[in-house]
Amino acid sequence: MDDLTGLLDGPRARGAFLLRGLMQPPWSIRILDEAPLTLIAIVRGDAWITTDDGESVHLEPGDVAVARGPDPYTIADTPSRPPDVVVHPGQECRSLDGEPLEETMRLGVRTWGNDAEGSTVMLIGTYESMGDVSQSLLRSLPALLTLDHEQWDCPLIALLGDEMTKDEPGQTAVLDRLLDLLLIAALRTWFARDEAETPGWYRAQSDPVVGLVLRIMHNNPDQPWTIEMLAAQAGVSRAGLARRFHELVGEPPMTYLTERRLSLAADLLRDPDATVTSVAHRVGYSSPFALSTAFKRRRGITPTEHRALAATAS
Repeated sequence: MDDLTGLLDGPRARGAFLLRGLMQPPWSIRILDEAPLTLIAIVRGDAWITTDDGESVHLEPGDVAVARGPDPYTIADTPSRPPDVVVHPGQECRSLDGEPLEETMRLGVRTWGNDAEGSTVMLIGTYESMGDVSQSLLRSLPALLTLDHEQWDCPLIALLGDEMTKDEPGQTAVLDRLLDLLLIAALRTWFARDEAETPGWYRAQSDPVVGLVLRIMHNNPDQPWTIEMLAAQAGVSRAGLARRFHELVGEPPMTYLTERRLSLAADLLRDPDATVTSVAHRVGYSSPFALSTAFKRRRGITPTEHRALAATAS
């Protein structure tokens, strides 16, 4: 499993919050939900997204914005419009004076806004929590990235918009997967751009040697890998692999593998039915003691303490 897949496949990344927004000017929405990732696609009309550092981006039909939390931002019909709606954590929507707006702005199945005939139609998908495996990818993203419809053509926006208002069996799963596909398409397009600060591990996946080793690590973290074994799998010398891996990824292979295993363990430990022993074996540690020692050394807490903190936060 590569990191782009891991972004969407962790135990906390499913069941995204999805809605279709219908807005008629004047309107301005302040986003304070602290969600780790939100995707906004414009279907009709336009909108402005403004971050707290003063960046304003105009969005038109076919454009997509990806906002990385927890930083707040405002989306409105004009960048100078003061907010009249605030979205708090848990997608709790209120007026500026605290009045709940969920019912008054509900316009139908997964549809919300100030006017059923609104000139602006947006698709909004919010990932309210994500696992540790996804963090290396999230850290590589800017607080706000946007893709212009003239730079990419993605049929998934229309398909997601069509499915959004349906209420059929399995609809949540359908919408989750469509949103995942749209996000993957957007991030692939973003990382292919010159201005993207693409992380080393992402670029290295196209390398015939390091890319193969990364796939081996990701797909089989439970195996007792050594650098000699990984080098043999790639058909290169130990020194050759170590040098090439460090040049492309920015750290030694075994350091990367250790961090990968501990991130995967952190995600698996969020499942209350998973024991520390079972998690240890799934991520390549011979015993729960070995996992606990490595986890405490790198993260400052034990796996059990991590599980308790994760349960409190959820």
